Amino acid sequence: MKKITTTVALLLILCFAVVSLIAFFNAEHSEPSWVMWSHTYGGAENDYANSVVQTSDGGYAIAGSTQSFGAGNTDFWLVKTDGAGNMKWSRTYGGEVNDIAYSLVQTSDGGFALAGEANSFIGESADFWLVKTDGAGNMKWNQTYGGIGNDRAKSLIQTSDGGYALAGSTEAFGAGEWDSWLVKTDEYGDMEWNKTYGGTRSEGASSLIVTSDGGFALAGSTSSFGVGLINFWLVKTDGAGNMEWNQTYGSSIRNFFSSLIEVSDGGFAMAGDIHSGDAGGENFWLVKTDSLGNMEWNQTYIEADMDRPHSLVQTSDGGFALAGETKSFGAGNFDFWLVKTDGLGNKEWTRTYGGADIDSANSVVQTSDGGYAVAGNTLSFGAGSYDFWLVKTNEQGIPEFPSWTPLMIMLVAVMFVAVIYKRRLRPQTN
Repeated sequence: MKKITTTVALLLILCFAVVSLIAFFNAEHSEPSWVMWSHTYGGAENDYANSVVQTSDGGYAIAGSTQSFGAGNTDFWLVKTDGAGNMKWSRTYGGEVNDIAYSLVQTSDGGFALAGEANSFIGESADFWLVKTDGAGNMKWNQTYGGIGNDRAKSLIQTSDGGYALAGSTEAFGAGEWDSWLVKTDEYGDMEWNKTYGGTRSEGASSLIVTSDGGFALAGSTSSFGVGLINFWLVKTDGAGNMEWNQTYGSSIRNFFSSLIEVSDGGFAMAGDIHSGDAGGENFWLVKTDSLGNMEWNQTYIEADMDRPHSLVQTSDGGFALAGETKSFGAGNFDFWLVKTDGLGNKEWTRTYGGADIDSANSVVQTSDGGYAVAGNTLSFGAGSYDFWLVKTNEQGIPEFPSWTPLMIMLVAVMFVAVIYKRRLRPQTN
């Protein structure tokens, strides 16, 4: 009886420990998903992910380019997953030459729109290319925009009238070598108007948003204006694309822009990399402005080597999250780097994800559970050369225990008690 009582006591202690552990995780995560995962998508050749969105069904859609599949050297590639990152389907779009998707939106009808550059259709130079699909990725229509020279669309939005706006760079139009180019279309992709912005040298827009007043803001880099060789350039327009104001930001060397958002106070936040020369490399740079583009504050995240941000979001707590690549930390040559800040840009935490080779994050979204989905390219994992890589984290950017962990702990506890119980019942030998 004493042996049985001792065994029962041990069982109760272990069960209490397991229940306490589960309660701890539930307390830490008021809506625990117990989810952290990463998935690669690709074939034997190079596949580059440039944009990710969380879809209305809780899954994800990723757009970029593929050399592994499709009709040409490089094609648009759209990958749709479920909420756990398992691929549901993928589609390629393109011709026999190079076609690269840089930006993706889920449209109001549940389909998708992708924008980038097409080299396969008109002449030998690149044109803006807009592809519209249904919810299963089947192409409904496509449109090209451009002239004699290269035109590359880097950012796409759907407008409130059901149409689209695309921003990028043009060599075919404008005042200088390259100019920023904004194209507005109707719901079928037919051009309604277009505007160029630039000086005598080179400009290019990398990010476009619709502003709260119904206008547009596009940001990129300029070598025609500003104090340095290359500076951030923010252009604000009205709803017809007419420039209202513009501002430059940067040091006296080179500053490459990557991402723009309008923040909750009506101002703007921009991310890019700054070359100050002080740290001997490139550093994440976050700039916050008021509604007229006047700088309110800026923060650099200076480390020892090359660190480049490619995507920026404002988080649900009023702070910011920047994703890109770092050579200063991590396991490999370059790794995904996710930086979380407060509302004034003060660093709260950073996380790296990667393997022994090159891994670069190009797009981040805050997910409906408060965590983050980060998409980019990996040479460390996957099936081929570079592959799409999608990483899902919790709200602290930390890999959480998977869903089977509490059950595994319980199973180990039961097995442990069973072994003790068996030993206690074994006859003793003198």
